[in-house]
Amino acid sequence: MSKKKEKKDPIQEAPAAEEILEERAEAAEDAGAETEPQADPPGEAPEAAAPEDTEAPVLEQMVPKEQFLRLAAEYDNYRKRTAKEKEGLWSEAKADTVQAFLPVYDNLERALKQETADEAYKKGVEMTMNQLKEVFARLGITEIEAQGKPFDPNLHNAVMHVDDENLGENVVAQVFQAGFMLGEKVIRFAMVQVAN
Repeated sequence: MSKKKEKKDPIQEAPAAEEILEERAEAAEDAGAETEPQADPPGEAPEAAAPEDTEAPVLEQMVPKEQFLRLAAEYDNYRKRTAKEKEGLWSEAKADTVQAFLPVYDNLERALKQETADEAYKKGVEMTMNQLKEVFARLGITEIEAQGKPFDPNLHNAVMHVDDENLGENVVAQVFQAGFMLGEKVIRFAMVQVAN
């Protein structure tokens, strides 16, 4: 009978990763125990030892400075975008709220145009209208100027046409319903009659 040579498996013979780590930790402990701190020479102030920043090189290897800068820029863009969206939502909410009050404005305007013998009633309607206009002004809502101005399709909605020699071409002759803006945004177009 011949003896077969047993082949050794290199994977089984290699030390396990855990054993290697344990050996390295023991070696580091032994090296730390052998070095004793030296006393400072007399008369000299001890210098503060700078703490070794062992994590910094590791972090630099893992995440380059370029990625940190990119991340900071992305965060800054996110912050600006969310601030802009928040401002847009606030403007939309104001515009929607004012739009809900515009029929009240129209009715008060019609009430002011009606003749009445009761001066106290007329004064009350005027005060209510002035108060509503003040609220609009505080919210940044402005009325679109239309009467006697050149027709602008971006601000006015022409519903009638009239020939009038006293007015120029494409001039607003009459305003049927006031228009309003919030900043540069039109909340409601002015309903107008255009001459010539």
